[in-house]
Amino acid sequence: MDNTVDFQEFVDARVGPRGSSLENLSQAEISKLLDSSQGGLYELFRKCALAVLNSGEATDNAKEIFDRYRDFRIEILREPWGVKLQVHNAPASAFVDGQMIRGIKEHLFAVLRDVVYISSEILDGGRFDLRDSRAITNAVFHILRNARLLDYKARPNLVVCWGGHSIGHDEYKYTKRVGYELGLRGLDVCTGCGPGAMKGPMKGATIGHAKQRILTGRYIGITEPGIIAAEPPNAIVNQLVIMPDIEKRLEAFVRLAHGIVVFPGGVGTAEEILYLIGILLDPANREQPFPVVFTGPKESAAYFEQISRFIEGTLGRSALERFRIIIDDPAEVARTMVRGMEAVREFRKRYNDSYNFNWLLSIRPEFQLPFEVTHESMRRLELHRDQPPHQLAANLRRAFSGIVTGNVKEHGIQAIERYGPYELSGDPRIMELLDELLQAFVAQLRMKLPGTVYRPCYRLVA
Repeated sequence: MDNTVDFQEFVDARVGPRGSSLENLSQAEISKLLDSSQGGLYELFRKCALAVLNSGEATDNAKEIFDRYRDFRIEILREPWGVKLQVHNAPASAFVDGQMIRGIKEHLFAVLRDVVYISSEILDGGRFDLRDSRAITNAVFHILRNARLLDYKARPNLVVCWGGHSIGHDEYKYTKRVGYELGLRGLDVCTGCGPGAMKGPMKGATIGHAKQRILTGRYIGITEPGIIAAEPPNAIVNQLVIMPDIEKRLEAFVRLAHGIVVFPGGVGTAEEILYLIGILLDPANREQPFPVVFTGPKESAAYFEQISRFIEGTLGRSALERFRIIIDDPAEVARTMVRGMEAVREFRKRYNDSYNFNWLLSIRPEFQLPFEVTHESMRRLELHRDQPPHQLAANLRRAFSGIVTGNVKEHGIQAIERYGPYELSGDPRIMELLDELLQAFVAQLRMKLPGTVYRPCYRLVA
């Protein structure tokens, strides 16, 4: 037997990597993982593993999850051929009739693969100067290649879908309809891998693929340690990768994508939008074909009008030319992606660029270097018009990243509890637009999962 389980609310189990993509670990890698004094690697793995095992639970509060399962432990057992994992006090929802769900087991070993690889090869291997823009892109490439996400060797067909984990029922149904139309046209889906707008398109695409007898559909999930507890991988994800931080996660999205669809969301979605628009506003990317669609049901029309007003008011009218808004028409969204991908294919062919990793897209260091969210770094953000639009977009992206940290990341929640809300200041008009947008997110319950009370983690200062 691959698993042995004492089935109860909290479960103990021994799990082998059968059916996972895990490569054998060296004895040095196992030792490093077991030695919590070496960069806290064991604790990082433990938290990511717990998040995966907790998939499907209705909470997006990382602190709440870690407090509830504070007695959870995971041991790495040495075997002559590799490793097994022994879990103690794991969530029972990860098991069915005494067996760990296979998809969760694959995700668990994907976490192990990426935590070990990133530590040994990316952060400590000496190969990558992570202060250098080209080296950062190369590191992103190597992480994705190690996770086998770059094995696909066919025409461009990958749609990255962004949107909130806390969306209404009608919006969620709409994301499934869009995913279905994408699947009918043979398009694959990549998301942040969590619930809500990250799950719906995958769910719809599985039906579209099934009707077309497509057996090789890709449902790619890209996450990072700071957010995986609040947005654990949903069950449909069949290729999961853990990136080191939010900036490399975002770069992985845009390097892999052949087109991007944005559904309604909250501050996390706003962060993604500003990251993408900021990159596309860079003059170096003026000629890049990159289909981007903002879409939702008719009930979401006002949401996208507000997003557009914020983008135009902060970054200028030219920013509106980099995306198209399609309301309540899933088939047209999919057709737009198909047409856009033909342009992407021709561009990549003309310039000899890879289909599965966009090397030609220029991403400046301000979009790549990790932003350490603290009360001081949030106060220092330059939110004023006296800078190029793509630079302002980078700083606005950081502001939203900080709010995401205060909303759902464990260390951010703890910092807010200790020191109070983050403070943001800038040009009066920018602050007015920012306040309007954030207040709308709160009023529309886009900050937290339904049924939870939102306490703002930010304060706007004139």
